[in-house]
Amino acid sequence: MDSFDVVVIGAGAAGMMCAIEAARRGRSVLVIEHGFAPGEKIRISGGGRCNFTNLGAGPANYLSENPRFCISALKRYTQRDFIAMVERHGIAWHEKTLGQLFCDGSATQIVDMLVTEMKRHGAVLRLGTKIDTVERRDAEFILTGPVGQWRAQSLVVACGGLSIPKMGATGFGYDIARQFGLRIVQPRPALVPLTFTPEMLESLKPLAGVSVDGAAVRCGKTRFQEAILFTHRGLSGPAILQISSFWRGGEEIAVSMLPQTDVYATLRQARADNGRQAPQTALSTLLPKRLAQAVVERQAITGTMGDLSDKRLRTIEAAVNDWRIVPAGTEGYRTAEVTAGGVDTQNLDSRTMQARDVPGLFFIGEVVDVTGWLGGYNFQWAWSSGWSAGQAA
Repeated sequence: MDSFDVVVIGAGAAGMMCAIEAARRGRSVLVIEHGFAPGEKIRISGGGRCNFTNLGAGPANYLSENPRFCISALKRYTQRDFIAMVERHGIAWHEKTLGQLFCDGSATQIVDMLVTEMKRHGAVLRLGTKIDTVERRDAEFILTGPVGQWRAQSLVVACGGLSIPKMGATGFGYDIARQFGLRIVQPRPALVPLTFTPEMLESLKPLAGVSVDGAAVRCGKTRFQEAILFTHRGLSGPAILQISSFWRGGEEIAVSMLPQTDVYATLRQARADNGRQAPQTALSTLLPKRLAQAVVERQAITGTMGDLSDKRLRTIEAAVNDWRIVPAGTEGYRTAEVTAGGVDTQNLDSRTMQARDVPGLFFIGEVVDVTGWLGGYNFQWAWSSGWSAGQAA
């Protein structure tokens, strides 16, 4: 049986960051990854360029049953700290909209940086290695798998959530938490496209591929204003992915496709200027042609602009800027960027990420009930929570 001070399960963003910091402190560290490559989610993120953090990352950008839990980690290891590491490795980056930072080149640069840092500080990485059981004996953790057995003083669970199962995502981290008596906040897909009912899909099928920039989507009191995209299954795009983390089955969402435009006033002016034009023609000056056509057809509006009363113009305006939908569901973990829910933060120390009642057991990253907005926030949580655990494990 090989012995280490620290064993980290999962070579994702959080796990590798934790391993770097624990090894930097002189701890012997083993990182066990069941996949055959480290950092696979990093590699595919941001269209292959990795949206590795956000300049505005702060506690307000995260969901959790305990919203204050993330404050300590985010303050102790900030986006500026991670940017400094990126720059030390000569990785060029740029800022896109809303503070999102991306590599100029490939996302593999971030993976290579983390692997290099682990090796530099002596952390050992084992890929393609499965863990079957975890036990605690005499204040140590014993991990057993088909190819070996390992002993550790500290065990860090960084094996993520259920999102993107084709990349090997499992609920193993939740199983370990339950085994040691920690509560799990019900996991659910987050940052995921929403789906329509078959009836709605049939009527909106021609819109697949149509996008609207700057749309506002609201669920309850939460509102995001970014692009939306009509798909063959329903709605996607940044604004939809954002709101999906807050949406629950059976709830209504409201979509405003032109939140900055007085659609009613614009249509009244179009009627005055040319009453003989078709309503969809007038509306297509504001929206993509196919979408304008669909709005008019769904409201069963016929005739010319001159035929329409102010009341009918108000109907069009409501269809554009107050479109109410009850989604059928989400596309699920298959396309979800992250998993919301997870290990209950009430069970964890916010400074160290250690289980309060199980000394030496740590949970970090996506497996924890902390979920960031779209735009680099989840990576920042991985860096911050991993760094925090690495100072204590």
